[in-house]
Amino acid sequence: MSGLQGSCVGRQMRSVKLAPSLAFLLAGSAQPEAKQPAAAAEAAPADVAKLTGAARPVYPFTAIVGQEEMKLALILNVIDPKIGGVMVMGDRGTGKSTTIRALADLLPEMQVVDKDAFNSDPNDPELMSEEVRMRLKNGEQLTVGRMKIPMVDLPLGATEDRVCGTIDIEKALTEGVKAFEPGLLAKANRGILYVDELNLLDDHLVDVLLDSAASGWNTVEREGISISHPARFILVGSGNPEEGELRPQLLDRFGMHAQIGTVREPKLRVQIVTERSTFDEDPAAFRIKYSESQTALTNRIVAARDILRKTNVDNDFRVKISQDFRVKISQVCSQLNVDGIRGDIVSNRAAKALAAFEGRSEVTPEDIYRVIPLCLRHRLRKDPLADIDSGDKVRDTFKEVFGME
Repeated sequence: MSGLQGSCVGRQMRSVKLAPSLAFLLAGSAQPEAKQPAAAAEAAPADVAKLTGAARPVYPFTAIVGQEEMKLALILNVIDPKIGGVMVMGDRGTGKSTTIRALADLLPEMQVVDKDAFNSDPNDPELMSEEVRMRLKNGEQLTVGRMKIPMVDLPLGATEDRVCGTIDIEKALTEGVKAFEPGLLAKANRGILYVDELNLLDDHLVDVLLDSAASGWNTVEREGISISHPARFILVGSGNPEEGELRPQLLDRFGMHAQIGTVREPKLRVQIVTERSTFDEDPAAFRIKYSESQTALTNRIVAARDILRKTNVDNDFRVKISQDFRVKISQVCSQLNVDGIRGDIVSNRAAKALAAFEGRSEVTPEDIYRVIPLCLRHRLRKDPLADIDSGDKVRDTFKEVFGME
């Protein structure tokens, strides 16, 4: 505010007679201190104690009743992000968002380059930003830190600039510097990007997300300036089929598709209501109750990730899937008329991830049976006259090919 404007405001303020209460508000420290009642003063420490807890307590993953198919798909994607993400479709009120957000508690820590906006991996050049790679080439010693694998929520109203990031054109033209403001894709690098009601998101944004998830890179181009950064994340979407389906070519880009329904068994419904009521009354105590099971599940996920990543160990200790099983998986895909090879690749990866999660080094037919409906269900051609669920159709074909009953 200029001096002229300040003096004008001052004259206007002096010409107005203020009410006592308003004068105290404007005067700030001149307002007399109100006496605090004794009861309120005693209650203050308790209120402060409550504020020290989590601002948005998350429902524990291990406390979720039912929905085993969805939980398995999420866990396998954390173990092996190259599976390609999960699309969860189901009725409203079935716990889709609650389960996906609860996954954040189970995510292990990872190494990152300190103060890097893209969560660059200090050991993998493919997961480093351009700036970090240049620092390495110049012989600079990188400072390494640790952070929990990020989980980023993408709101439906997000713009393309907010998702992809923006380039400061003015700074680029005047100073000759590539000034880039990272978006949500940068924040989600090496983590999870969650889109609730993905089937309601603009198609061009869905295309951007799927292209980045598939390639592992995000490129922003504005006015002849191009900037790329790593954007390798697990894309997790949820939606209600009543509000519309995704295009088949978009569905095919998801590694897995979990289809969940409302729990019908009365005892389970009562258990869900009871658990949720207990959590709402005292979230901190409820989370402590499940802390041991949460830690145990996190340790299993970390161990499975380590098993799959080991390439310098003896072949006997690696997770293997026999050639016969590979052929039979491809035979199932062929009999179901699945287009492309993504179904074959994802089924193999998911089966190995499940074997690692179970602590085994060899894939069994039961592993494949559990994951193959998740990997192929959404890749089948839609038949409006079909009287069988697509998941059941996959299971029946699997039993026929593998000779199981």
